[in-house]
Amino acid sequence: MTTLEIKGLRVGVETDSGMTEILKGVDLTVNSNETHAIMGPNGSGKSTLAYSIAGHPKYTILGGSVTLDGVDILEMSVDERARAGLFLAMQYPVEVPGVSVANFLRTAATAIRGEAPKLREWVGEMKAAMTSLNIDPAFGERSVNEGFSGGEKKRHEILQLELLKPKIAILDETDSGLDIDALRIVSEGVNRVKETSDVGILLITHYTRILRYIKPDFVHVFAKGRIVEEGGPELAERLEEKGYADYVNA
Repeated sequence: MTTLEIKGLRVGVETDSGMTEILKGVDLTVNSNETHAIMGPNGSGKSTLAYSIAGHPKYTILGGSVTLDGVDILEMSVDERARAGLFLAMQYPVEVPGVSVANFLRTAATAIRGEAPKLREWVGEMKAAMTSLNIDPAFGERSVNEGFSGGEKKRHEILQLELLKPKIAILDETDSGLDIDALRIVSEGVNRVKETSDVGILLITHYTRILRYIKPDFVHVFAKGRIVEEGGPELAERLEEKGYADYVNA
């Protein structure tokens, strides 16, 4: 079983007025086969948590620890974290002009698996995953995220998730900018990965609509840089009714 354990995590960013603390002591444990939803208002620190775990250089660790199966990932480079089994589906995926989706995915799979997938088997894997996500095969020849619609970018993120099979997947607002059909397709992709692997999922979102498709085991409310309440799926339903005002104004 895989365990991502976050203890007392404090994170800041450098601003014109100096270091500004954003995460103010986050404690969270995500195990294999668990789905945790992080919900909260804009500016509460949800995305900062995701990018800090992944190793974005913008964020400075001020205290606390993050371990994957007992190993300190904060001492790892970004690529080492990915090879260790961490995956981040970004809210705003970056463009990589000149690198085709097919080459990008096979290179990533080679780094994760330790050897290049056999070409014929890889083509079959990629075709099956693309078909499940309603992605045109010609998509593989396009440059990564260049000229992609919002829905195409998110489906590409889930395509990576299906093919790379990480231990822990962090999905940062995967539902943002998706219409109803795209949300359903993306959610079904996440659920397929859950059904065919032991992945632990940390799902960051503002809204409950994606939780109608991807059922969380645990819901955590984020406000002012920390987790302020925890519960099960019923907590998400209460947030849908009452919003975040009680947490923001507390």
